[in-house]
Amino acid sequence: MTDRIDWSELFFSANGRVARTPFLIAGVLLLLLFTLYESLVAGSSLLHWITGVPVYLLLGYVATCVLAKRFHDRGRSGWWAAPVLFAYALVLPYPTNFWDVLGMILLGWAFVECALMPSEQGANRFGPSPRRAPQGPGGV
Repeated sequence: MTDRIDWSELFFSANGRVARTPFLIAGVLLLLLFTLYESLVAGSSLLHWITGVPVYLLLGYVATCVLAKRFHDRGRSGWWAAPVLFAYALVLPYPTNFWDVLGMILLGWAFVECALMPSEQGANRFGPSPRRAPQGPGGV
């Protein structure tokens, strides 16, 4: 059973750990927000230039926080979020050259590491496990 998620803490702080399910929900939300923004400004390059920097900075910051927490949960440094986000930006909108293929390989590793692998058991150097230990009868 997971503890209640503090979404503002998840999205705006890189400290601590996050379990797979909240990570996946946050990831889907971020991808949906990015897709929505891109579809809204698709016809206007001027609007894209005016709003792009603050929107991309905000989405990048939030994505960094979420990824860092998940890497922490796997026992890795949150700095792994930097090459993952760089690889994501590199392959947008689709891979076209050798460097993009390397970016896809890195993204594949990050997907397996963050979305498929379980949390590190117990506390680690980044904090306590985001999952509660099972309780016995009577909540003890």
